[in-house]
Amino acid sequence: MKLEKKLLLLGLLQSREMHGYEINKLLEHRCGIPINLKKSNGYRLLSKMEKDGWITHKTEKDGMRPQKRVYSVTDLGKRAFLDLLKENLRSFSKPEFAGFVGLDFMGFLPPVEASALLSERLELLKEHFRSLDEISESVRKAHPSIEHMHLYYSNEIELVSDMIGRLGEES
Repeated sequence: MKLEKKLLLLGLLQSREMHGYEINKLLEHRCGIPINLKKSNGYRLLSKMEKDGWITHKTEKDGMRPQKRVYSVTDLGKRAFLDLLKENLRSFSKPEFAGFVGLDFMGFLPPVEASALLSERLELLKEHFRSLDEISESVRKAHPSIEHMHLYYSNEIELVSDMIGRLGEES
């Protein structure tokens, strides 16, 4: 997973120089990013990549605000990015779906209770899906990971809705 996070940071910095706060805000607000990268881990990876010579920073000061580090990718970092990208595209990692475990055991609950719990889950799914659905189709098509997430959540909503319907038939 660390390689994907490095790939993500290098990919973001390929488009333009950014300061750490800007990277974190971008990661916080982009609902289509398929991996989780906490602020502390992001800064740690930036520091590691800087030590490896993949990125560099310059310090800028804007008025009375504190100094900030503005990161950019080095030539070595551009090569590393392409290597990570190629490795990522050629590989497959079996995903884990921790939230699915309970689906196999929901028969231990009364159908009405399982249905109510799945209805809560469905609302959370729909809420997340809405944030993805607000991204224009042209942007989704230009970013296959966002398109994939959009399709995944759409299918997940359909599946959970179907389960709720079947549980309603049982009660």
